[in-house]
Amino acid sequence: MRKSLVVVSLLLLVAFALQFVFAAVGAFTKPADDGAYSLHSLNGMAVIPVLTLLTILLAVLAKAPGRLIGMAVLPLGLVVLQALLAMFANAFTDAAGASTPAGLTIAGLHAVNGIVAVHVVVGLYRGARELANPAPAVPESVPVREGEPA
Repeated sequence: MRKSLVVVSLLLLVAFALQFVFAAVGAFTKPADDGAYSLHSLNGMAVIPVLTLLTILLAVLAKAPGRLIGMAVLPLGLVVLQALLAMFANAFTDAAGASTPAGLTIAGLHAVNGIVAVHVVVGLYRGARELANPAPAVPESVPVREGEPA
């Protein structure tokens, strides 16, 4: 179960990294249309949530420490926040449908939240690897005083 947690947390990390690639694809698609961000939307609304839920489940089943389970749950909250930020950014347009400073600020927070999510998932992946492959116990060296039998 612990090895599965490592694999799924790595897949989650890859999905988050691809999210930035897919956002760039949408931003640089010419002419921009409704489908420009389709990969970004599909990955963010389907793949990442499913992998996040699977990661939480595997962390619990692997009997991970509470801190690691918390790190597995945190991306779920960040994904919900991402969706809300995207919705609010789109809601703050003027009557002609053009972006407003408020909408652009919220869109910027969407990007910052994505960066935070990647860092959380990196920590989750590292924690899962440590759980699956604990460092070997180093024997404690005990100093022996001169004149005492060893």
